Amino acid sequence: MGSIVDYLPFILMFAVVYFFMIAPQMKRAKQEKAFAAALKRGDKVVTKSGMHGKVVDINDKDNSCVIETLAGKIKFERSAISMEISRKLNAPATTK
Repeated sequence: MGSIVDYLPFILMFAVVYFFMIAPQMKRAKQEKAFAAALKRGDKVVTKSGMHGKVVDINDKDNSCVIETLAGKIKFERSAISMEISRKLNAPATTK
């Protein structure tokens, strides 16, 4: 019985790490994957490097998309598009 009590702090520490770090990270990864899959032509997006543009073309074979910016058209991986900023950019404006 004493050996289980000795390992109890490690078990509790693992549970805390799982619920506060691992589970939210897995949830966020699923959301980002769903966001990248739901991209469509005409969406205004911002890349993780900060480049603003509009989705012009989506290629499912190599999981990329072409974004039109003021500098021209640039090809990006879908995973390079920032989910949070793009959602804020496409959200309807609220009036006060």
